[in-house]
Amino acid sequence: MKEEKIQLMHPAGKKLPRIDKSKYDQMRKAILESLEKEPLTHRQMHKTILGVFQKNKIKFEGAVEWYLEGVKLDLEATKQIQRLNETLPHRWQLAKK
Repeated sequence: MKEEKIQLMHPAGKKLPRIDKSKYDQMRKAILESLEKEPLTHRQMHKTILGVFQKNKIKFEGAVEWYLEGVKLDLEATKQIQRLNETLPHRWQLAKK
């Protein structure tokens, strides 16, 4: 059976690839979990997600950094997370309800 795909969205409307839904779900859960306590930079988020995967014995198939970037942009575009500042280093937090 063929893996279901998800079309990633970009906050600025740019074209992003389609990825496996299972990888999307895994990365989305890890990103949202990493932002539960406090806003994080991309580097902090990456480090936290690697820790989450290691702690939960998740063997992520693919480049974590690449999937993190795509899914993070999608979560920003769909207003699940928000970018706090326009200057580097950017920080993200869970979107306010």
